[in-house]
Amino acid sequence: MSTTPLEARIRRLEDREAIRDLARQYAHCVWQHDIAGAVALFAEDGVMDTGDRAPLRGRAAILETYTEALSDAVFQPFVHNHVVSVRGDEAEGTCYLDLRQTRDGRSYIGSGYYEDRYRRIEGAWKFQSRKLVLSYLVPLTEGWAETQAED
Repeated sequence: MSTTPLEARIRRLEDREAIRDLARQYAHCVWQHDIAGAVALFAEDGVMDTGDRAPLRGRAAILETYTEALSDAVFQPFVHNHVVSVRGDEAEGTCYLDLRQTRDGRSYIGSGYYEDRYRRIEGAWKFQSRKLVLSYLVPLTEGWAETQAED
């Protein structure tokens, strides 16, 4: 059964919105400390690359690491400027990130982006892989710009 040009356009728009919602849902789960919910957004063989360790491969590894990492820190991610390219049941995108974090009684501020690959699995979009690229994550009191001491 072939689709009309209008149906194809609607499908592309629905796919892009579902993928953008996937990134928003991930941020919501992190805010709510819903680790299982965040992990469920990945394909069973999904990969998460946080940039500070070897990539996490598969939901079980992601769950184990997230459970440990989120036990003593609070993350508040804000995602925006999501650029998505869809090709059938696969897609890729970049999603920009502003991050607030509380760890060891200190406030941190960060910025960066996610490089994502998505896959439609049984009608739902999932992360096939996420790569976090942080530009900075610094204590709020220090800031992120290098400054020179004034004489």
